[in-house]
Amino acid sequence: MNAVQRGSEVTINSDLGEAFGRHTFGNDERLMAIIDVANVACGFHSGDPDVMDATVALAAAHGVRVGAHPGLPDAVGFGRREMKLTPDEVEAIIRYQVGALSGFLTKYGLPLNHIKPHGSLYGMLARDEDLMRAAARVAADYAVPVFGLGGTAHERIAAEAGIEFVPELYVDLNYDATGGLLIQRAPAPTVPAEAAARVVQALAAGTVRSVEGPECDVSFTSVCVHSDAGNSVEVAQAVRDVLSA
Repeated sequence: MNAVQRGSEVTINSDLGEAFGRHTFGNDERLMAIIDVANVACGFHSGDPDVMDATVALAAAHGVRVGAHPGLPDAVGFGRREMKLTPDEVEAIIRYQVGALSGFLTKYGLPLNHIKPHGSLYGMLARDEDLMRAAARVAADYAVPVFGLGGTAHERIAAEAGIEFVPELYVDLNYDATGGLLIQRAPAPTVPAEAAARVVQALAAGTVRSVEGPECDVSFTSVCVHSDAGNSVEVAQAVRDVLSA
């Protein structure tokens, strides 16, 4: 079964603004010319006020939609180390970060496009419905969609809360046999041709190959390309070429 409904717009999104002061990495400026949607770090796993300001300005200049990319309060671990949090704590850290980004969106006359949790917070919400309900409350208050992984608590709780859900395909992270993402603290580099092949297969068959070997089902209307790999621009361009074709 095809993973994308006929006529659906398939976008490319990327996690940007992941820097602190002069400590920067990623390819934000070059990626802005390729992507449709930017998930901007909001200060906990990465991103500071100056970086948020500059990233939103760059998105505005390129006509790129901007969503909040809230993470766990763990800059040292880049938000990729899980924490034991209550639903109230999850709601508070997401609400705090979305509010911070919203100030810069107002400055540049841009609306908040969506909320997409970062790193281990993303995985925690995919598995725990109570934590995902906390995130959904913030999205409902801002009347914006949530980006997430199809077939998980991301999708189920978004439907329960009556908020729009945008399922993602990842081309630079591996999947397990259940269709879950394997979030690593230092992912391996992605070959652009392999990223393109994954998109082709997902579009045609609605599946991706898992690390265990079997194919797993995937639904998506947006493709995520991470910004921190050295060849992320080439990976994003390979994905763009497939979608354009």
